[in-house]
Amino acid sequence: MDSMMMDAWRANMTAAPEMTTIDMAAMDMSVLQAAMDACSACEQACTVCSTQMMDCSPACMNCADMCHTMMRSMLRMQGMTPASMMAMLDACIAMCQTCMDECMEHAAHSDVCRMCAQACQACMDACMAVRGMLVPA
Repeated sequence: MDSMMMDAWRANMTAAPEMTTIDMAAMDMSVLQAAMDACSACEQACTVCSTQMMDCSPACMNCADMCHTMMRSMLRMQGMTPASMMAMLDACIAMCQTCMDECMEHAAHSDVCRMCAQACQACMDACMAVRGMLVPA
């Protein structure tokens, strides 16, 4: 998302505090953008990995769905409470961990699984960074 859109989004969220209890002024938009990008990359890597028909396929498909949902939730935080956003982030982190663990079992003989595991790790790190920013209003 370009910086103009992020600025407009922040202005809208900050101007309407009754619509959310997440303190948007405390949010670093570059960290939020990095998390959305990481979720998107992880979704793509998991989708590709799920086509390899290895034992990790179900975990990869579930992780792709969770990353997609997390990214969409971050795009429309209006109405999100810190508790609900934390729960979403925790679920995404847990699913990425599960998928990464599964893919690491095949990483030695599958470049796709290794890349998927790396994308899961990056997504977990990015979601943890967003989680660390959430401050109740």
